[in-house]
Amino acid sequence: MQRPALLAAALALATVTVGAVWTIAAPPADAAVVSLQDVVPAPASVQPASGVTFTLGSGIGIQTESLDVGNALAALLRPSTGYALPVTTGSGTPSSGIALLLSGADASVGTEGYQLDVTASLLTIRAQTPAGLFHGVQTLRQLLPPTVEARTVQSGPWTVAGGRIIDRPRYAYRGAMLDVSRHFFGVDTVKRYIDEIAQYKLNVLHLHLSDDQGWRIVVDAWPRLATVGGSTQVGGGAGGYYTKAQYTDLVAYAAARHITIVPEIDMPGHTNAALASYAELNCNGVAPALYTGTEVGFSSFCVSKEVTYTFVQQVLNELAALTPGPYLHLGGDEAHSTSEADYRTFMNRVQPFAGALNKTVVGWHQIGQADHTAGRVAQFWGTGTSDADLSSAVSKGDKILLSPANKTYLDMKYTNATPLGLTWAGLIEVQTAYNWDPGTYLPGVPAASILGVEAPLWSETLRTLADIEFMAFPRMPALAELAWSPQSARNWDTFKVRLGAQGPRWTVQGINYYRSPQVPWSTLPSASPTVSPSASRSPSASPSASRSPSASPSASRSPSPSASVSSPPAGVLANGGFETGSLAPWTGSRCSVVTSPVRSGTRALTGAVTAGDTAQCQQTVTVQPNRTYRLTGYVQGSYVYIGATGTGVNVSTWTPGTGNTYAPLSVTFTTGATTTSVTVFVHGWYGQPSYYADDFSLTLV
Repeated sequence: MQRPALLAAALALATVTVGAVWTIAAPPADAAVVSLQDVVPAPASVQPASGVTFTLGSGIGIQTESLDVGNALAALLRPSTGYALPVTTGSGTPSSGIALLLSGADASVGTEGYQLDVTASLLTIRAQTPAGLFHGVQTLRQLLPPTVEARTVQSGPWTVAGGRIIDRPRYAYRGAMLDVSRHFFGVDTVKRYIDEIAQYKLNVLHLHLSDDQGWRIVVDAWPRLATVGGSTQVGGGAGGYYTKAQYTDLVAYAAARHITIVPEIDMPGHTNAALASYAELNCNGVAPALYTGTEVGFSSFCVSKEVTYTFVQQVLNELAALTPGPYLHLGGDEAHSTSEADYRTFMNRVQPFAGALNKTVVGWHQIGQADHTAGRVAQFWGTGTSDADLSSAVSKGDKILLSPANKTYLDMKYTNATPLGLTWAGLIEVQTAYNWDPGTYLPGVPAASILGVEAPLWSETLRTLADIEFMAFPRMPALAELAWSPQSARNWDTFKVRLGAQGPRWTVQGINYYRSPQVPWSTLPSASPTVSPSASRSPSASPSASRSPSASPSASRSPSPSASVSSPPAGVLANGGFETGSLAPWTGSRCSVVTSPVRSGTRALTGAVTAGDTAQCQQTVTVQPNRTYRLTGYVQGSYVYIGATGTGVNVSTWTPGTGNTYAPLSVTFTTGATTTSVTVFVHGWYGQPSYYADDFSLTLV
């Protein structure tokens, strides 16, 4: 599942910038209608109808046999079109408008596929199930202009190319995994990721709920798992956990998007958070300290103690009761502190617990060492194409879920310059993620044994939604095409063009994606700079009293009304405003301007950190509502943060250390409908040396 011991520190990425404020004009009507062949993932069959188009007008209605899918489509289209789009139920084929029907689809579409027919007067999606209709709607949204994703009224026109698509998935299991243990991500962030993977027809979200660094789900029989085991994360932050109500909410939210939640409790290794919570789970009866590092393989449940099996059974009982999906993931990787004999003993004891709950066992491919259980799934994460444990799993009848780390691990860097991620499995640019065939990747594993593909995202270096998005996009859609599209429909040269056309859609959605140089990115109309009016200045507020290094002290509060409000000067904003030698428009009682060290120009910003003061420097900048901005700054020092706060905005990122050089930090955020200004800040951490900052910019993306 994971990796060897990894780096002690990694630069975090986020996106916020202080400089010229830009205004994006309302985009003109799209010059060309999106081709039926430009969809990601590529459909199984496309038959364009030359010269035929369907235009969504103000009088259009939606007739549906699945009210949930019909209402979801209307909710997508209403904000950008401004149309009423009434939704009615009915099974007959109307003469005009949009129809979502559970009859008449080509027999080949199966349980998740769909048939889309577009004529001049009628757009019809047919499927055998609501899931198929939902996937057809995801295709429809890509056939409309990117501005359909906006949450404010746009100009249109809303035209769809004529023809027919008959589509179905290659694999039944098309997954993404999110590690919420190394760094904890709240409900809203997970929901956002669910929405993002649903667009590309993924149908599984695997949640890695436990590891050495954190336990993330309440278990009533063992309450200290959450309150103690969930109290920290990598780097020593506050961590967190899901209540049962929150987890149930996530399961329901995913189900409404035809996504199954697969929960993972990793065992017998990766268990330090549990062992630290309950001393009796340790062979020596002594609870270890909570762990905030990134090493692996050092922890293990006590295989010889009966309480271990009582614990596992009670945890799985409670988790299964909250999880309607068919799978329980038992981990099983990197159990380096468990002997091979103990590993087999342990897994052979705990696998039947899942079967007794009518759940199918999923495990990382090392689970092939243990006895087979009915329907078991072995998740392959190796970097080669052969493995003894994998071969054992296949010989015993396991289905194989493909997650080769050197192809699918979204936490691997794109290039050596990528500010987030790791490199132990190699660099994974978009073409590397895309150019392989799941059906033939593993010699000796029959194509019929492949259940599907999953893209794991481990979070040692990820702290924010912007971080998640940057590492997932554009590789997640590339892997989604492997899982959905027939191999015959896949070609890198055509895919990179289709992928590039997704860029404007992600921009409208506020997704923080990596602009891979391998992809010819389409763009929205270019921005033009404007200058905001000046405002008065006054002293800044003191930093928060928070002591959790996982989040900025400012992240829990709104910007102080006493912060300086500035407007960037016309032209380029040099060093965020302090190149003149004056601190203004930055404020901060322990902030000053220095002549060394600097990254560029002749001056930089510094903060004199003390044991009781993070030396926050801040500046309030005028912004526009409903826009996505990137904040970038270069910092030098240990535990240095940058971020932005304001109405509907609360983002930050940090670096554990840069050595004696400047390193970039960036973060993106999207303003709300009422956001007119944000306070941009930089600060250090209690008791650390002074930090330095230079070359700040705030730009629209």
